[in-house]
Amino acid sequence: MSDDTHFMRLALALGRRGLGTTWPNPSVGAVVVEPGTGRILGTGATAPGGRPHGEPLALAAAGDSARGATLYVTLEPCSHHGRTPPCTNAILAAGIARVVSALEDPDPRVAGRGHDLLRQGGVAVETGLLRTEAARDHIGHVTRVTRGRPALHLKLARTRDGFCASAGPERLRITGPVADGAVHLWRAHADAILVGIGTARADDPSLTVRLPGLSGRSPLRIVLDTHLRLSPASVLARTARDTPTLVLTTRSAPAHARRALEALGVEVAIVPADPAGGIDLPAALAHLGARGLTRLCSEGGPRLAEALARADLIDTCTLVTGPVALGPEGGLPALGPTLTQALAGDRFREAERLHLGPDTAVTYERNGI
Repeated sequence: MSDDTHFMRLALALGRRGLGTTWPNPSVGAVVVEPGTGRILGTGATAPGGRPHGEPLALAAAGDSARGATLYVTLEPCSHHGRTPPCTNAILAAGIARVVSALEDPDPRVAGRGHDLLRQGGVAVETGLLRTEAARDHIGHVTRVTRGRPALHLKLARTRDGFCASAGPERLRITGPVADGAVHLWRAHADAILVGIGTARADDPSLTVRLPGLSGRSPLRIVLDTHLRLSPASVLARTARDTPTLVLTTRSAPAHARRALEALGVEVAIVPADPAGGIDLPAALAHLGARGLTRLCSEGGPRLAEALARADLIDTCTLVTGPVALGPEGGLPALGPTLTQALAGDRFREAERLHLGPDTAVTYERNGI
């Protein structure tokens, strides 16, 4: 492994720590290194809330020793004035001699301009190192900028023979504690968790992060609820003042139900309806993108998963398969026909396979990431 690759991997690891905490900004990792010796002079990653960015934090940690050094950064430094000055200004002022950047920022306010300004300022700029890994880490930012919506990670659990629920009323336990821990880590790295009203009513979930030391990383909880059937007595409603909860509904929802939820601290937002009267999923995700959300984890059931597949809104899909079969009595299939066809076709590729105790998690990524 080259030194450049080593330091870029460190920058990527730093950036990943902040996933789910920096929206609407991307979580960028940065490392300042002394050329020749390879001594790390400073590190940084985008702070919670999106500011300061990773580059000025790394430069501040390096101080005067940054002059003549190399900066490794996971996304093209910003070149536009927002609430903070451009990162390109900070890099030039620090006297950085070389910038190694993993990925060009598709934001039209940047889009190569950051790299060009650095070159014009006499900085040697190299791009594309570990681009695939950086594109995966920054998929939320890229998708929001290019598609106007957050990137969507669909998570589904199923038995060995492909079911997510039994035919009877009893709740089916599919995965073990190791896989459950992985799900909570995915939640911690998401800006928001999405479920449909069917899952919210059937499971009455809390949708929080329950890993030691990460309880403060619980993301926004979102329920798709056309007719506002979410009960004020539900866990999601009763804990809305502790963990933010957003319900997306349509104009057909009853006003009294809205008032009851809002009295508990639930935010209710109206989004367009589709021709059948349900929530228009592309419009709903566009609404979330306009709010600044970049990474969305869907933990709804097969009905929502199939609807998302039909609307072509899935960017990543993880199937967690337990070791036990439901048996000949069968139950509710975890995958609908559209999602099954999409995962088997050329739209997705298998990106990762993990063994989580007795369970297996296979992640598929949309081609082009």
